[in-house]
Amino acid sequence: MKALILSGGKGTRLRPLTHTGAKQLVPVANKPILWYGIESIVAAGITDIGIIISPETGEEVKSKTGNGERFGANITYILQDKPAGLAHAVKIARPFLDSAPFVMYLGDNLIQNELGEFLNNFKTQNMDALILLRPVPNPTAFGVAEVDEQGRVLHLVEKPKVPPSNLALVGIYFFANSIQSAIDRIQPSARGELEITDAIQNLIDHQKHVEARQIMGWWLDTGKKDDLLEANQIILDAYLKSANAGEVDAQSQLSGRVEIGSGSKLINCTVRGPVTIGEDCHLENCFIGPYSSIADQVTLIDVDLEHSVVLQSAKVIGIHQRIVDSVIGQRAYVHTAPQRPKALRFLIGDDSQIAVV
Repeated sequence: MKALILSGGKGTRLRPLTHTGAKQLVPVANKPILWYGIESIVAAGITDIGIIISPETGEEVKSKTGNGERFGANITYILQDKPAGLAHAVKIARPFLDSAPFVMYLGDNLIQNELGEFLNNFKTQNMDALILLRPVPNPTAFGVAEVDEQGRVLHLVEKPKVPPSNLALVGIYFFANSIQSAIDRIQPSARGELEITDAIQNLIDHQKHVEARQIMGWWLDTGKKDDLLEANQIILDAYLKSANAGEVDAQSQLSGRVEIGSGSKLINCTVRGPVTIGEDCHLENCFIGPYSSIADQVTLIDVDLEHSVVLQSAKVIGIHQRIVDSVIGQRAYVHTAPQRPKALRFLIGDDSQIAVV
């Protein structure tokens, strides 16, 4: 059994952050989204992993993620020259996949459920494909499945105007090698891409064994700012443990679960968890409220912040109005001018400079 993780795409919904980096490397609780998928796959016992990368961000994905040793896996990188669809990604991965069954995992997805139970179902019942589904309130925005009472998939449709159900396809699929023949039989969609939903529908049309399982825990597609903040909140709630490897002076107060990395210094700060603070940060005269993640080498001085994500090497100085529901990119510099507004809300890309006037 192998795994194929998709880490290409342009990340248009998270711009401007993704003008300069891969959306799958945007951190949730100070860990790249992509790494959660790798860890989930390895926990299911799959260690031979291919990662689809794009020309724009592939080198960054490779340099940060490495050869898989840190995860106990072996990672092979596969270049997709253009975003020609999920089924196209499977097609170009054939030399890596060979004839092996595989799990395909979209690299900007997070799910609560472990993969082991689904993998066992897929193997023991000799399926051609197993798809994961989740009820959603807005099925017109997703690929949607119609399923019978036995869990067999009857029909798939991509972003339907009139959905046959409210069951959206989660970005995780289990495939036998028969998916390759199905991909060879389909044509590009109206948007010029080889759609994986068309390939799965082709399996169904050829009487292949295609089933679905509903996931019961949370599912997060981290493609937009609010999704990213929600994912950050859920991960901090579920997994954060208190740990302090930094320096906290006597005037600072920590309450709740707070994680502080080595080399970080807190001077006259109040931090109310869950909050994670990376390594080599400097925080002075700050209030850091719940559900905030502060990456490595960040400087915060005279800042009141909560429910926000601050990326590596950003600086925020002298902002006395509370910053909430914000994502501040790598190396961004935010500071105040003499006249100050009453409220602030940001989505700030990497290398930005913001003067609040």
